[in-house]
Amino acid sequence: MTHLKSPAPRQVIRARPADLLVFLAVAFGCAWLAAIPLWTAPPNAPGAALQITLAGMQLSPTLAVLAVWLLRRDNARMWARDTGLTFGGRPGRVLGVTALTWIAVPLVVAATIAISALVGVFPTDLATLSGYRQVFPQSTHGFAATGLAIALVVYPLLFAIGAFGEEWGWRGWLLPRLMPLGQGRALLLSGVIWGVWHAPLTVTGHHYPGLGWWGVPLFTVACVAIGSVLGWLRLRTASVWPSVIGHAALNGTMPALYLVVSDARHPADPVLGGVFGVVGWVVVGGIALLLTTRRWAEPA
Repeated sequence: MTHLKSPAPRQVIRARPADLLVFLAVAFGCAWLAAIPLWTAPPNAPGAALQITLAGMQLSPTLAVLAVWLLRRDNARMWARDTGLTFGGRPGRVLGVTALTWIAVPLVVAATIAISALVGVFPTDLATLSGYRQVFPQSTHGFAATGLAIALVVYPLLFAIGAFGEEWGWRGWLLPRLMPLGQGRALLLSGVIWGVWHAPLTVTGHHYPGLGWWGVPLFTVACVAIGSVLGWLRLRTASVWPSVIGHAALNGTMPALYLVVSDARHPADPVLGGVFGVVGWVVVGGIALLLTTRRWAEPA
């Protein structure tokens, strides 16, 4: 009997213009609808509205994928394969890359904090943990270390649900359909789209307090850098799961690391320091260039 192997996941997919329009219309439209609670919330009570907006926005790219699938009525197994839901035919490698990503992301965040502190745009207070003690007044260094360890291990799992909502759309569905433009252009364009999609959050000061619309192009630069790394993971493994864990690890561990080292008396400058600031652009952008321009750059 001849055993036929299942076809390899496609990394370059030519999409119909109508599919791209539907995807972007649903992703952006649902994101702005999800932001209504944030826009209409009283200034002194934004917490719940922000959480509702975040949950709704993160779901919108997945809704966009499902909308295109419902219009096309493609085979569900092929659709899952071509949007990265499988393990790309090499589960061991996908799991290994996912594990390395889980470890590497907090290290990269820590590196951006350290460099930002050295150049004076991210003041830190490891001696008294003044920033951390603003939130946990009775905490000790041991308490902070334990909390940080839990965050590094547990938070990527907790944040993976929301990260999947984004990654299945941006890296799972959209990126392979931009690949006919070439890998560099596809990563650049998908990052720009991802950054602009964040506008409902960015204009309210979520990423750069007080900047309003001026924060959108700044955050778009950060999204191009971060999205290029997440996109490389997707293309290299033919699976969306390393990107999901990378995204979740960033969202989950970055606030925890920031909180532990922050100086309550001298807040960091988010435009210059940290992952989303100029230092982050250089560090993460450098990693993206290294990954995408060396011998390991080609998709699997």
